[in-house]
Amino acid sequence: MKLSKLVTALAVLTLSTSSGLTLAKVDEATAKRLKNDLTPVGAERYGNSEGTIPAWDGGIKEVPANFEEGEFHPDPFETDKMLFQINKDNMAKYEKNLTDGQKALLTQYAPGYHIPVYPTHRSASYPDWIYEKLGENALTAELQENANGVKETIATSPFPIPNNGVEAIWNHILRFRGEQADFKSAIVTPTKDGSYNPILTNYSYYFAYAEPGITLSEIDNKIFYLKTKINSPAKLAGTLTLVHETLDQVRSPRKAWRYQAGERRLRRVPNLEYGTDLPSSESLRTVDQKDMYNGAPNQYQWSLKGKKEIYIPYNSYKLNKASEDAAKVISPKHINQDLTRYELHRVWEVEGLLRDGLNHIYHKRRFFFDEDTWQIVLTEDFDEKGDLWRVSEAHSMNFYQIPVTWTTVELTYDLKSERYYVEGVDKQGTIDFNPDFKRREFTTSAARREAKR
Repeated sequence: MKLSKLVTALAVLTLSTSSGLTLAKVDEATAKRLKNDLTPVGAERYGNSEGTIPAWDGGIKEVPANFEEGEFHPDPFETDKMLFQINKDNMAKYEKNLTDGQKALLTQYAPGYHIPVYPTHRSASYPDWIYEKLGENALTAELQENANGVKETIATSPFPIPNNGVEAIWNHILRFRGEQADFKSAIVTPTKDGSYNPILTNYSYYFAYAEPGITLSEIDNKIFYLKTKINSPAKLAGTLTLVHETLDQVRSPRKAWRYQAGERRLRRVPNLEYGTDLPSSESLRTVDQKDMYNGAPNQYQWSLKGKKEIYIPYNSYKLNKASEDAAKVISPKHINQDLTRYELHRVWEVEGLLRDGLNHIYHKRRFFFDEDTWQIVLTEDFDEKGDLWRVSEAHSMNFYQIPVTWTTVELTYDLKSERYYVEGVDKQGTIDFNPDFKRREFTTSAARREAKR
């Protein structure tokens, strides 16, 4: 049996033995298989039989000699030649490796939209202490009774071998993204003709969950703290938002505050969750689509569908460098696909159906997780009639100085309006993963003082 089928069979078998959600804590024998047959994050260590997906050999292990801290990352795969390009005319040939959302984009935005495919590099890598935590989490992590939180886990994804869809969701939400991060980039919502006004924002993250040496009880139910401050345009400059992201958002909802220069007060934001419009998105994205998906997973019934081999955005170093200038990336209806790179990778597929009696603009959601990172790389969101409405992509890369794999450009295509939302352009340098923040800098009093400066 292929290892991909073995992993899927394990998940199905575990689900079939329980009327409710199965806890993911594994026994020693399964943990040994995780060590020997799978990568530390639970991905298949081996390549596929066709040789189009290679074995994982540890990912990027060394920082390239020409990398300079603070500068854009040199592309380790710059010399790769494009294998082929998928468009509306030839997509039937590659149909088994495309999602419904990708097919919709290829069809609706023809002839301009295409998918350039390159050789696959399983470049994902993480620090050794994260690999150790993944192994420990596999032995101890459990869902809380309502599945709206986890316990006996820290630092990174809790469930390297997921038993159900909601555990895969938590793997994404709690994946390692560094200990701290500080960067400037812009949000853009182009009109159908491609015109736009960028909103340049500074982002400051403090990942409490990934603080070395901390325990789950010591993080006070907080996953991370986020502070954003708009630099331009002038009418929005100075707007500051502070977010305390909680682990169990049903027991203790996310807390958010906003300071607007005209009001000169830091006000509590009551509804920054679920299907609420994401600020600055012009109603093209919901709050829970930030980072592809975030927040409490309780509104949906999640199903683990198994694995597929799909062409996904990957090793997006060229797009990262080009996004220094939004004008290079933005075009009418979709971004400049010549700057993108797609590779064939194995992904976990999870589908969510809106629970009876709950309200959300999306009635069905489909997520695809990169097996090497637990990053959600593609999503498809459906309206109440069951029609595909929005398609989102996370263009990621290995920030190899940590190392950590994270998104560089994230976007959502609205198929009804033929507009899109994109964040991660007009970059002012790369991410600073060592800004030396202190947790006290993310209190409301500290945010208030900063906003008034």
